[in-house]
Amino acid sequence: MEIGIVGLPNVGKSTLFNALTGASAASENFPFTTIEPNVGIVPLPDIRLGELVKRNNSQKEVPAGIRFVDIAGLVKGASAGEGLGNKFLSNIRSCEAIAHVVRCFEDDDVVNVMGALDPDGAAEIIETELMIADMQQIEKTIDRLRKIAKTGDKEAQAKLPHLETALKGLEEGKSVRTLGIPEDIVQEYQFLSGKPILYVANIDENNSAPEAIEKLKARAKREGAEIVVLCAKMEAEIVQLPEEDRSDYYEAADIDKPGLHTLAEAGCRLLKLVCFFTSGEKETRAWLIPEGTKAPRAAGKIHTDIERGFIRAETYTYDDLIKHESESALRSEGLMRLEGKEYVMQDGDVVHFRFSV
Repeated sequence: MEIGIVGLPNVGKSTLFNALTGASAASENFPFTTIEPNVGIVPLPDIRLGELVKRNNSQKEVPAGIRFVDIAGLVKGASAGEGLGNKFLSNIRSCEAIAHVVRCFEDDDVVNVMGALDPDGAAEIIETELMIADMQQIEKTIDRLRKIAKTGDKEAQAKLPHLETALKGLEEGKSVRTLGIPEDIVQEYQFLSGKPILYVANIDENNSAPEAIEKLKARAKREGAEIVVLCAKMEAEIVQLPEEDRSDYYEAADIDKPGLHTLAEAGCRLLKLVCFFTSGEKETRAWLIPEGTKAPRAAGKIHTDIERGFIRAETYTYDDLIKHESESALRSEGLMRLEGKEYVMQDGDVVHFRFSV
């Protein structure tokens, strides 16, 4: 699952992406040996991972990560083919969510395409382009489905009211995500304005424009969206430092938590992901899966053969392990469970999958 990074020119999107790709490279045990040029992966910090490593004497610790895709080319008029136009739209359609980088800093050396600092106006440009593209798509789809519905096709008849509702809302300036359209319809047609959105307020090191952040926070609140405030320039510089030097840098800047960690955590919530663990002497690894995932599909995250030959999952919770200190104690207390194919994985599950191929 991927989050597409969008933004107007000169908002710091490329700088943020450099920080993301630096974070990917900085984690030597990260479970991706090849990363596409336009994909940055932020390891997700999780104290549970380190505790499992200690308790199981694991040789290797492998974090989960959130994938961010650099979506280039958005300018006003993208829905009409301006800039990279259709390429931008097709790239973002394949992402599950949007991270919208908005300029919240003053800098005379970096041209502001808005003229003045206007975070709400900048956000509105991108949202408008997404909504126009959705309107164009829906109008064509409705015309096609109406013809099919006249033949008595039940599926077309069922979809039409939802698409007509979406079109009416878009014409009134409302994004698809605010209209209560069924999730299966939103997913099927990959509506751009239906994707969950996270705002990234890019500030400078001195936070010279706090009023801009407040305006963006107000917009996020109106939309029920999350917002992360960070300095992309500083984050990109810090990830180039040796790991042992980074905490001193953050401390000197009076920052409690790295902005990229906050971004990864927000991305995890945005995508509605939960984390389970596999842990043994060889390695302890964290895995991210969508909420509601059943055990066989979670096993497939590790390897398709495990999903195909799934028998059952030997499972316990991280909290129970911390309370009782060892797997043997969990067994004696009856807290080591055997779960079948219908088991829905929970955040904090520690699992050993049994399978036969």
